[in-house]
Amino acid sequence: MANYSISANQLTEGTSVFIRGKLAFARLTSLIEGAALAASDQRKVQNGMSPVGKPHTTATITEAEVQFADPANPTVEEQFVSERRYTSKKNPASGANYSIDSKGTNLPIIAIPSEKGDGTYDQDTSGQELAQGLDVTLVLRVYKPKNFANRGLSLDQVIVHETPRYYNAGGVASGELAARGIVFNAPPRAVQAQPGSGSAVGNGEEPVATEVEDGLSFPAPQPAVAASVAAPVPAQAHAQVLTEPVAVTPQAAPAVAPVAAPVPAVQPQQETPEQKLARLERENAELKNAGSAVGAPAGQGPWGGSGDAQQAGITYQG
Repeated sequence: MANYSISANQLTEGTSVFIRGKLAFARLTSLIEGAALAASDQRKVQNGMSPVGKPHTTATITEAEVQFADPANPTVEEQFVSERRYTSKKNPASGANYSIDSKGTNLPIIAIPSEKGDGTYDQDTSGQELAQGLDVTLVLRVYKPKNFANRGLSLDQVIVHETPRYYNAGGVASGELAARGIVFNAPPRAVQAQPGSGSAVGNGEEPVATEVEDGLSFPAPQPAVAASVAAPVPAQAHAQVLTEPVAVTPQAAPAVAPVAAPVPAVQPQQETPEQKLARLERENAELKNAGSAVGAPAGQGPWGGSGDAQQAGITYQG
């Protein structure tokens, strides 16, 4: 364990320390919390470090140098920070390193050079994480935690001393685009698909993660789809013939009346010449005896004559 000449309880609350270097890693635009916090703390424990245990932001710089307000008379706080620089075991050529995990819900202010070119700064509100290798100054502030005797350091601001570049998760570097005459008016931001738009987003909760294999990124395994969600059925499946026997409920057949046997048609009998002559004589005799077309002959006429009286009408005299 390193021996320090300055302890945390010697620091004065509210004082600031400026330390400049090259940005090696940072999470500044959102808090490390939830599952990400648990994973981060696990890595720290595996590397022999103390877990943070609370939501926080973080930054690590290489070639770190404290910017003394008066190099001849460094403050206690400046000495405290300077003593806590370290040499990376994995990358000793990076010079003195400094890391800070800033607890709390406030995000640090990021300042970038103004486009006016007059030496002033503007606040970066892009919401993008700064790229590795940027020349930055971390502005630290001493504070006193509640119910704790020692003082702590928070990361209040990050000053960028060059044109800002941003962390690019697999996209084309802005420098390569500019070399081909493609220059954005404002740094582009990745756009995530909304829930229900047909994108690769499962059910709208988390974007699809990626894993790196031999320098190439591939979609990470996703949870299996719930069994209750029916898979699409190919159209040709509907034309398949059922192979299983299908039970059919018997139904009563409608009653059918018995059909009578067909009656053969009666063929008309052909008259002989003798039969035809006899028929005509018979019909003529009937007409003679039929009397009036109105009625039968009356017995006694109205005038009392001796002859047969005929009813008025047309008669046939033989």
